[in-house]
Amino acid sequence: VAILVPTTILAAQHHRTLGERFADYPFNVDLLCRFRTAKQQKLTIEAISKGQVDIVIGTHRLLSKDVIFKDLGLAIIDEEQRFGVEHKDHLKEMRTSVDVLTMTATPIPRTMHMALLGLRDISSLATPPMDRRAIHTEVRSYDDQLIRKAILRELNRQGQVFFVHNRVNDIEPLADHIRSLVGDAKVAVGHGQMPDGELEKVMRKFIDGKIDVLVSTTIIESGLDIPTANTMIIHDADRFGLSELHQLRGRIGRYKHRAYCYLLLPQRRSVTPIAAKRLKAIEDFSDLGAGFQIAMRDLEIRGAGNILGKEQSGHIASVGYELYCQLIEKAVRSLRGEKPLSEPSRVHVELGIDDYIPRAFIPSGRQRMEIYRRLAACRDRDALTQLATDLADAFGPIPATMQILLDQTELRILAGLLGITSIILFGPDIIFTVTDLTQVKNVFTTAIGSVRMPDDKTIHWRPPPVYREMPSLLIVLLKRLRQAGEKT
Repeated sequence: VAILVPTTILAAQHHRTLGERFADYPFNVDLLCRFRTAKQQKLTIEAISKGQVDIVIGTHRLLSKDVIFKDLGLAIIDEEQRFGVEHKDHLKEMRTSVDVLTMTATPIPRTMHMALLGLRDISSLATPPMDRRAIHTEVRSYDDQLIRKAILRELNRQGQVFFVHNRVNDIEPLADHIRSLVGDAKVAVGHGQMPDGELEKVMRKFIDGKIDVLVSTTIIESGLDIPTANTMIIHDADRFGLSELHQLRGRIGRYKHRAYCYLLLPQRRSVTPIAAKRLKAIEDFSDLGAGFQIAMRDLEIRGAGNILGKEQSGHIASVGYELYCQLIEKAVRSLRGEKPLSEPSRVHVELGIDDYIPRAFIPSGRQRMEIYRRLAACRDRDALTQLATDLADAFGPIPATMQILLDQTELRILAGLLGITSIILFGPDIIFTVTDLTQVKNVFTTAIGSVRMPDDKTIHWRPPPVYREMPSLLIVLLKRLRQAGEKT
């Protein structure tokens, strides 16, 4: 078993935890990362190649060419959002039959999209550990008084604080400033460019409670479990990704105490619209187990990436996102031996009515396009009913123009089920083109008005004058097709 983790700190923590849990079992658990000396690493690599190591935990060092597994059966990738596509695929190439388990609180858009399409199995753990409480999250402008108050409140309840600043070049001056704000508190600095032994000592002191405030980069993002650390302050939060913010926030609140996370914004720099969306999402989704919702929001903001390429986010520009999803869905169902989903009905309807989504009802052009897409994709009346319910919930009472558009969509669905390919208003007549006259003949023989059938593919129906105006004509048509659908 190979367990791939993104940081040396997390690797050491996993090694310690697994060593304790498997102490009574005949399993050899080893560690491969830069915390080990060159001699220790060489011995571990030799043992791996001979099959003498049952479980190895390592960082990117596991992916080096000199690491050869004798019989790798399971690869576990922890915090998978921290790895690129090539890193993850490299493990699978080591052995064709290797099983791969990826774990993360916030799947990257590409992984999330593959799971939603059915290309990967997904299991969501929504139940939090006992006594865990939601983390109180606030987006605030930088304020020394806020920082001082937040730190002192945590220290007064015998807790510890993370202060995240992701620039190494000025992290020391910032730490000095924090020291000036909180007086006697023990403040230390941790980042990935420190010598190995020094970083390990700082982290060990923090874990042991000998440091009150740790000013660090995102090196603390992955997997650290420190129950007494329950306040986090993230400096320049607009510069972080959505999954990064969620992962960082996940380092606190790991015990029964209420945890606090402050996302600080610069006072003199404007925030980009996309950064504002990320911050709004992380503030809104603060409940326990919110990682799935955050991943979905990240998928919306960044796009799905490329399943066959290296990109883990971004839209599929070459064929268009919707067509891309449809092609993948068809391929997945085909590989599974499942029947393809029925296509949405392609009935040509021309009744001379204005059918559109009013701007006053849905102001956003992007949202209107999304609703048009959902209308076109409706395969049955249940899907259309659900769409109408969603519209009413999101935007309020449905106006007449929008209702006409919904009715026309239902007309297309019903007509498609009856084998009608077109419905066209021509003068006083409605002309129907059909694939099978016997299937719909009875619909019109009992209809009010006059009916002609010049050939076995065409029906001319002339309704009474009172029904020739809209929306009366549409209502009558719907009624006839609904009745026919119930009989079939």
